[in-house]
Amino acid sequence: MAGFIYSDTNKRYHTLDYEMKHTFGTKVYKVPLDAGFTCPNLDGRVAFGGCTYCSGRGSGDFAPSSLMPLDKQYEASRSVYLAKCPHARFIPYFQAHTNTYAPLPVLKEVFEAALLFPGAVGLSVATRADCLPDDVVDYLKELNERTYLTVELGLQSVHDKTAERINRGHDYKTFLEGYHKLSGLRRTVHLIDYLPGEDHAMMMASAKEVARLRPYAVKLHLLYIMEGTKMAEEYREGGVYVPTREEYVKTVVDQLEVLPPETVIARLTGDAPRELLIEPRFSRDKRAILNAIDKEFASRGTHQGIFC
Repeated sequence: MAGFIYSDTNKRYHTLDYEMKHTFGTKVYKVPLDAGFTCPNLDGRVAFGGCTYCSGRGSGDFAPSSLMPLDKQYEASRSVYLAKCPHARFIPYFQAHTNTYAPLPVLKEVFEAALLFPGAVGLSVATRADCLPDDVVDYLKELNERTYLTVELGLQSVHDKTAERINRGHDYKTFLEGYHKLSGLRRTVHLIDYLPGEDHAMMMASAKEVARLRPYAVKLHLLYIMEGTKMAEEYREGGVYVPTREEYVKTVVDQLEVLPPETVIARLTGDAPRELLIEPRFSRDKRAILNAIDKEFASRGTHQGIFC
């Protein structure tokens, strides 16, 4: 749109697709992988049971099984993408659970192998802010000198009472310590909207605080209530509010308006396995959500960062 420099389409926010095409000159797909790591919020180091919204796959529901070798996982997805876009490139994305929660030699073996996968142009590592020992941080910074590395940190909310309620296992102060240890790297911050007990003012406070941090990228997630999670139990007891699509769209646009325009918006709505999803059912139609966000921006005549 005219007046927003990080778009060459009708989008009024800084999409990941725009960023990848302007960085690599072609379509780039992230390929979800499951390296078989666990999480300190599961094994008892900080808590048991995981975050209350988290499925047994640890946010890796669409990655192949960790029982499959990593190169086979990668190739299974790559072949599908290549059929759609023969010139595409790829970023191996270690998504499931906590991907720095292992001894450094193990991490090196996994990440170095992924860098050699056919068509790979970078690496994306999802982790927690409380799982960044100094030797791992040093290695990530060394990797950053050799490849296009992004490190994703799940924050979800800046409000400690929310973190406690969802069994996050660390507070905002701990997040900040981990975030700043990764200074100089491309850091992606995750936020979840409509967590239990949060109103619009709280969600906006999280967005404004993240804007102050000026990360490389942000992922805004809609809370999914899935079978088999503690969140599902809380929902059935009446403890979780489910927004309408219209409410969610307005909240997302409000948040985008306060995020820096240079910050990449790596996600605005994700996926939950259809067989597990309880609510919100409108999330099954991602295209409708994204189109509604475009229309909301157009009706306001605004764009990402206008109030940053």
